[in-house]
Amino acid sequence: MAFFVFSPTRYLDGISGFFQGAFLLSLFIVLLKAVQFYLRRQWLLKALQNFPCMPSHWLWGHHLKVGRRERDKELQQILMWVEKFPSACLQCLSGSNIRVLLYDPDYVKVVLGRSDPKASGIYHFLAPWIGYGLLLLNGKKWFQHRRMLTPAFHYDILKPYVNIMAESVNTMLDKWEKLDGQDHPLEIFHCVSLMTLDTIMKCAFSYQGSVQLDENSKSYTKAVEDLNNLTFFRMRNAFYKYNIIYDMSSDGFFSHRACQIAHQHTDGVIKMRKAQLQNEEELQEARKKRHLDFLDILLFAKMEDRSSLSDEDLRAEVDTFMFEGHDTTASGISWIFYALATHPEHQQRCREEVQSILGDGTSVTWDHLGQMPYTTMCIKEALRLYPPVVSVSRELSSPVTFPDGRSIPKGITATISIYGLHHNPSFWPNPKVFDPSRFAPDSSHHSHAYLPFSGGSRNCIGKQFAMNELKVAVALTLLRFELLPDPTRIPVPIARLVLKSKNGIHLCLKKLR
Repeated sequence: MAFFVFSPTRYLDGISGFFQGAFLLSLFIVLLKAVQFYLRRQWLLKALQNFPCMPSHWLWGHHLKVGRRERDKELQQILMWVEKFPSACLQCLSGSNIRVLLYDPDYVKVVLGRSDPKASGIYHFLAPWIGYGLLLLNGKKWFQHRRMLTPAFHYDILKPYVNIMAESVNTMLDKWEKLDGQDHPLEIFHCVSLMTLDTIMKCAFSYQGSVQLDENSKSYTKAVEDLNNLTFFRMRNAFYKYNIIYDMSSDGFFSHRACQIAHQHTDGVIKMRKAQLQNEEELQEARKKRHLDFLDILLFAKMEDRSSLSDEDLRAEVDTFMFEGHDTTASGISWIFYALATHPEHQQRCREEVQSILGDGTSVTWDHLGQMPYTTMCIKEALRLYPPVVSVSRELSSPVTFPDGRSIPKGITATISIYGLHHNPSFWPNPKVFDPSRFAPDSSHHSHAYLPFSGGSRNCIGKQFAMNELKVAVALTLLRFELLPDPTRIPVPIARLVLKSKNGIHLCLKKLR
């Protein structure tokens, strides 16, 4: 009879052999990836050799250091490239992540006139947060959702929203009046963000309370701020594109927690509106509307045809519009206030125009919004200098050739730098100067030189809603306050998902008698 005799030496040799094999396999995979990375990068550089490019690090691209302080100089880099390289250039984000950066209106017009999908290598990092709603969808499903939601922005729906916007703005201004703003400069973005969230909650989601007076709302705006930063940096990190690495990182942990807070907020909004529609009177009243609110459209689409809109689709659209409807608008309003604060002569002219229309009142109507030509000019010029969304990207589904003969092959990401476009000296003389006359009624500019709400078929569905809110906020604020800059804290624009200031936007508020 044979007996098995355990041999520690053989056992250890077996373990050692296993780890050696695993190590060699891992080394082979790493080397294979390195070769793939190198070949991909070389192919991209050759395919795009007609586009100029500044020297870049082989791994970190044009972010010469891993540190985030260096990454905050991205906008300054873009302005330098706009002056140095006509029309377009290459931007290396990390590794083989190379994209063509466009800031010439003729180039931009060609790309936005096509139906290329959103660049998946960039936008899919937003999916854990906002899901696949209008911002991330492509193709037939995007078209169906866009067509379904367009009635929510009909002017019959937007008209009564003006009163709601005015109510939210006045709530913010009432809070400001209780502060000694002239002696103690106020960081305005957080206040404006709560105000725009209040507005979108009431207008689009039939919310009955006041977000600005609810302390719990600050957790949502803080989560959005964190996700704005975390997602932006993930897009620019060569290693974070792998979920397994990102999920184990501290950034991944904080992103997951912020997503939970954001989703709890939007789930609560949906649940509350569903509960209201359980009331038969409320349901019949909603059905009588010629045009439904944003959330009502989504809920009725689900109630009437469950196959057309899943719970996941519904939540994605709410998450998307909740973010886009308040954070981008908050950025726009805050930078407009700063632009007017640093140009008191234009601020005063706007104030006089508003006073001639509204007197000393605190209410504003739909008809008033069309009677503010100079204020509108100043708003547009501020959005040129400080566009809330600094870029949009498309993944080319077929090759594209530009008017000058240069072309980009299929599969490459073309990024339209709205910030670069708006500061292109070839189309905007003295682009850093605040000059509202650029948008005077008798002025003209290239159809694609000014795109604060993007352009083409995928332009911002809520652009008219946003412009109305900007006008209401500026008009009512100028009636009650003089805006003064804080000379000790000059805002530093930085690229994020939404244009922000590195050190906040601080203003002194002088109450008007």
